[in-house]
Amino acid sequence: MAEYLASIYGTEKDKVNCSFYFKIGACRHGDRCSRKHVKPTFSQTILIANMYRNPAHDPTCNMNEEQLQEDFDLFYEDVFTELAKFGEVEEMCVCDNVGDHLVGNVYCQYRYEEDAGNAVASLNNRFYAGRPLYAELSPVTDFREACCRQHEIAECNRGGFCNFMHLKHPNRALRRELEEAQRLTVREKRKESRNRDEEGRRGREMEMPDYGRD
Repeated sequence: MAEYLASIYGTEKDKVNCSFYFKIGACRHGDRCSRKHVKPTFSQTILIANMYRNPAHDPTCNMNEEQLQEDFDLFYEDVFTELAKFGEVEEMCVCDNVGDHLVGNVYCQYRYEEDAGNAVASLNNRFYAGRPLYAELSPVTDFREACCRQHEIAECNRGGFCNFMHLKHPNRALRRELEEAQRLTVREKRKESRNRDEEGRRGREMEMPDYGRD
């Protein structure tokens, strides 16, 4: 029985835990959901709720597609650069849905759980564009499962109200630039860490007493 319950945990067959929250880290029913939203105490992934505001969702917006992409690229670069200060970012996703539970959500998956925890602790004391940030650890582990496959091929008939993630993507050149900058930073930090370890080892060797014969 325990093995069966473990096998259906977080799936649609699970009558206790919410499969949408498990997959996406958000549920349209919120606290009114009839199933449990089990918030993780440790995770590589964080969620910053409703952080991105797409100008295109404003009825008064008169920006063209190129301007909208430039606006988003600036946002993406700004947020990625800031989040990378907490640790190595494996993936960052921004939702372009319009449903209250997904609109503007930013997900960031770190290489290490400790970095994700430090990011959440710090971000909850921060503001962005004059608004307070609300960050939490997220159960999302696989963004492929969380994303709407129909949207990726422009065939989703639910539009922005879909309950799966509709991601907004940065310019490919920008993404490559950010990833390369992060690789160089991580490489430099590892080099500095090795140098400190080596200096510490040498210092300990020099401090060791000489018990040789007079």
